[in-house]
Amino acid sequence: MFEAENLRDWIGLSVVDQNEDKVGSLESIYFDTATDQPSFASVHIGILNGQKLVFVPLAGAVVAPKFVKVMYAKKLIKDAPFIATDGELDAASEPAVFAHYELPYETGSGGERRLGRR
Repeated sequence: MFEAENLRDWIGLSVVDQNEDKVGSLESIYFDTATDQPSFASVHIGILNGQKLVFVPLAGAVVAPKFVKVMYAKKLIKDAPFIATDGELDAASEPAVFAHYELPYETGSGGERRLGRR
């Protein structure tokens, strides 16, 4: 395994937790607007009517030929803030995503959003 550099190439692959238990599939990448670095991934979980996108930090993530491994437990990820599969993370929800993982949240100096999807 190696550190994830261009995670966009891995969209659609399985996302596994630190024990390599499958959580879901990588749907998109959210970049930190201050550093332009990949910061969070949205992960597609659930089946049929229970499908949603949850968020997980990418710090320490590594990639293997068939999956992206994140450094958080499956249960914590599945309990994370979520959006609909056709939704977008709104600015008001960003602090809750960071708080769920006990990460500090700060907006830009002009109140700019912290995360941006590409």
